[in-house]
Amino acid sequence: MPTLTTPAPDRTAAPLRIGPHTVAPPVVLAPMAGITNAPFRTLCREFSGGKGLFVSEMITTRALVERNEKTMQLIHFDATETPRSIQLYGVDPVTVGKAVRMIAEEDLADHIDLNFGCPVPKVTRKGGGSALPYKRNLLRAIVREAVTGAGDLPVTMKMRKGLDDDHLTYLDAGRIAVEEGVTAIALHGRTTAQHYGGTADWDAIARLKEHVPEIPVLGNGDIWSAEDALRMVRETGCDGVVVGRGCLGRPWLFADLVAAFEGRTDAFVRPTLREVADVMVRHATLLGEWIGDEARGVIDFRKHVAWYLKGFAVGSEMRKRLAITSSLEALRAGLDELDLDQPWPTGADGPRGRTSGNNRVVLPDGWLKDPYDCAGIGEDAELDTSGG
Repeated sequence: MPTLTTPAPDRTAAPLRIGPHTVAPPVVLAPMAGITNAPFRTLCREFSGGKGLFVSEMITTRALVERNEKTMQLIHFDATETPRSIQLYGVDPVTVGKAVRMIAEEDLADHIDLNFGCPVPKVTRKGGGSALPYKRNLLRAIVREAVTGAGDLPVTMKMRKGLDDDHLTYLDAGRIAVEEGVTAIALHGRTTAQHYGGTADWDAIARLKEHVPEIPVLGNGDIWSAEDALRMVRETGCDGVVVGRGCLGRPWLFADLVAAFEGRTDAFVRPTLREVADVMVRHATLLGEWIGDEARGVIDFRKHVAWYLKGFAVGSEMRKRLAITSSLEALRAGLDELDLDQPWPTGADGPRGRTSGNNRVVLPDGWLKDPYDCAGIGEDAELDTSGG
């Protein structure tokens, strides 16, 4: 079991209500392409003791409606996952409506989150993700179709501040969400242009909370530790937090978050390298079981190696070797050559994952001419694959 240290006590947080579901403490795993598949959600959920909400990778509505094989695998949930949470991406209201009705009628999930936050060019160039809220009428049409099609299933949405500082959309989008029956909103305090660079604007989260007091607002951006999460709640008044890059290579962060929000003074996880290595092998094992092929599971795990080992004294050659392994035996053997008694390194809790910023926003031709007109957006603008 990972070693523990004692955090400073803090106030407990009120449970988060998402439709019929109570999320206590109010902690959500952010959907991340290629990361938040069933194996990673399992790890995070185990460390949290089953507390919190763990959202799937981005699921493309067109691919879901067409029952794409990869997509159908991505929406598979472990029997212990409850509530089952799917994030949908779509730009065509009709297709989004079909996908949501399919989820509701076939009992594929218990909660639907709409993706209006992805800044990746291949998404925004089709008018999707964080580009879409600029088109207010299109946003309203998609949300309306989703909420109507969902029936009793709660619908939430995740978004960014806007395209850039000159094209902010989050307050308008928040009001549309309330008017169309969205249950909760998550705001990443960055623009599309920032991608993951710079500093998240927590003041924007506070402004959104003031603007839409009718529904819960969750904050996202620059939560690298449990202390960051508590500080965000204190400083913004948000109703909960969404954690993304902060848990890369650190699924035990959810144990810290649960302890912090519950005001307990007994449990922040500070694993030794030996304990980290055990988690790494388990993660790779789960991936192999999920994919149905050990080698492919280990290959998929490679991207996690640097995140898990951040801050530990591991030579560059060994890092490279571990990042090209293709079997559990080789992964375990390489890890066993390390000084596994190393304690959790100072400074390992900081930023991880993508940090690029100040990017050119890629949009459909003429996208900025009219923030209301959405002519030309149709089913052909849908991505045909899921996972980002």
